[in-house]
Amino acid sequence: MARRPVSVCVITKDEEENLPDCLASVKWADEIVVVDSRSTDRTREIAAAAGARVIERDFPGHVEQKNFAVSQAAHDWVLCLDADERLSPALADSVRRALEEPGDRAGFECPRLTFHCGSPIRHGGWYPDRKLRLFDRRRGRWGGRNPHDRVEVEGPVGRLEGDLLHLSYRSLSDHLRQIDFFTTIAAREKRARGERPSLARLVLHPPGKFLRMYLLKGGFLDGVPGLVVASMGSWYVFLKYAKLRELEGADA
Repeated sequence: MARRPVSVCVITKDEEENLPDCLASVKWADEIVVVDSRSTDRTREIAAAAGARVIERDFPGHVEQKNFAVSQAAHDWVLCLDADERLSPALADSVRRALEEPGDRAGFECPRLTFHCGSPIRHGGWYPDRKLRLFDRRRGRWGGRNPHDRVEVEGPVGRLEGDLLHLSYRSLSDHLRQIDFFTTIAAREKRARGERPSLARLVLHPPGKFLRMYLLKGGFLDGVPGLVVASMGSWYVFLKYAKLRELEGADA
């Protein structure tokens, strides 16, 4: 069976550092669509030089922007990536084989391996962290709640071999900036759903998160990076609920 054509969809905002390797890992794709949220660096130029079709658009939210990118693809099978992700050679081969296989699968998931300051994190709930990224858009779309989006499909899901490499956290400062950004989005989403902050959540959920990641899910097996990741996870939870309390005070 001939390989089904596939469009790669990437959303960006000031990703000149990450984007070249991301696009290089999918240069074999039939089409690359980059939806950029008005970057102020060389993101759009890098994407265009790699042969991508670049669309500039204001950022309405992760779910909304990713669904828009999928809607702009020329092909029904799409592979969605973040700019700080790239396919390992083994995963790229697996994707191509999956697109050659007959069957009724609506999509395929793969394990994602996240690197923290250069160290792969294989415990603490961070791996295999399976993500559904290759799917038939006629049978699926992005859902979930910002910023925790996910692909939802109607039909059976297969599994790919090889890791999706996630180089999200290049330094502790970078991780802290991302926590600040994503907890603001999470707090606003909770507020929009009518969720109320509570002192119990602020006090109990952060240490609970640390204990789950570091002890119950084996984060200690990753050494010092595992300790840092679990601590950052706890800080994320604390800051999310602290910002929710702040929003309630602003609305009072």
